[in-house]
Amino acid sequence: MKKQSKWMIAAIVVVVIGGCTWYFMKSAPKAQLVVKTEKIVKGDISNIVTATGSVEAITQVEVGTQVSGIIDKIYVDFNSVVKKGQLIAELDKEVLLSELSSVNADMGSAKTEYEYQKKNFERTEQLYKKELVSETDFETASYTYQKAKNAYEKSKFNVEKAKRNLSYAMIKSPIDGVVISRAVDEGQTVAASYSTPTLFTIANDLSKMQVVANVDEADLGEVKEGQRVSFTVDAYPNDVFEGIVTQVRLEATTTSNVVTYEVIVNAPNPELKLKPGLTANISIYTTEKKGILLVPAKAFRFTPTKEVLGENTEIVPVEQKDGKDSAKHVIWQKNGNVFQAKNVVVGKSNGVSTEILSGLKEGEEVIVEVTASSGEVVAKTADSSKSSETSPFMPQRPGANKNKK
Repeated sequence: MKKQSKWMIAAIVVVVIGGCTWYFMKSAPKAQLVVKTEKIVKGDISNIVTATGSVEAITQVEVGTQVSGIIDKIYVDFNSVVKKGQLIAELDKEVLLSELSSVNADMGSAKTEYEYQKKNFERTEQLYKKELVSETDFETASYTYQKAKNAYEKSKFNVEKAKRNLSYAMIKSPIDGVVISRAVDEGQTVAASYSTPTLFTIANDLSKMQVVANVDEADLGEVKEGQRVSFTVDAYPNDVFEGIVTQVRLEATTTSNVVTYEVIVNAPNPELKLKPGLTANISIYTTEKKGILLVPAKAFRFTPTKEVLGENTEIVPVEQKDGKDSAKHVIWQKNGNVFQAKNVVVGKSNGVSTEILSGLKEGEEVIVEVTASSGEVVAKTADSSKSSETSPFMPQRPGANKNKK
């Protein structure tokens, strides 16, 4: 009797549990699908490549000296405005004047010798024609005359050289501009024996500056002459300066295995805020379009399936031509229970939005994802299964400094 009672109680418990499970499962509402769509709108799109560089004057000349000596006088200082040909410094000229006097004296001696030997040659020549002197005497007179003549010509060149060196003692500005660097003081000795020492650095026109930016090799393919540039400098954090790419230089620079190329950006500076040497944080607009039709880029990665949407929905793919799928860029639209694929022609993209050239009109809606009423995404973009998180300790792909808007 006891065994029969235990089996009867166990059977009743199983029946009760099964009945409750069936009841609650039957009464639980089925999750409904929510199709998320977005409208085709007009807007702006731009891609940006960022880099850093330095502000420089477009024309910058280093003024030096070709002769050695002591700086006697300096007539300009930092930030002095100078004109082309203006005297800006003088070297001590005593040694140079002595050299000039010496070569002048040498030239005088050479001239006297030349004139004497010339007259002697002319006399010997006349006597030789009358056969009053030997051929040897005539050749000796001719040789001595030519030698004296060459010595006299050389002495004249030495005088011109001494005069030119004396003129080099007067340091003049080669261009109109502003002195941005002065490397010497009065009384300082400069030696020009092996290399030309730099005395001053003069910038031509500070109202027209340029930025020499170092662009990563991964971004260089998108940078072209004529593209718009905006940049900031730490000295004026609230000001945004504008410029244009004027040159993409071919010479590469490798630093710590990172390859960069110099990109030159002109930078108008009417208010003279930009100073030579400032660090500029630049943004190069490699793509810039305004007032174009835009669609979310993730809409192109959405693909509906019967397993997700259920048997009550109809999926209409893009029409095929000649047995081949002609679709390259497909957008999905919903009309009731019908999911219709549409082939479109796209233009530029910044990763968030994509330009539509044809196939859709402004105001049309496209599907971007399908979610359950509980909020769970049941049909989404093809890339959603991949984690977008990356470790901050892992190395990044070169060119990761590219920003998009």
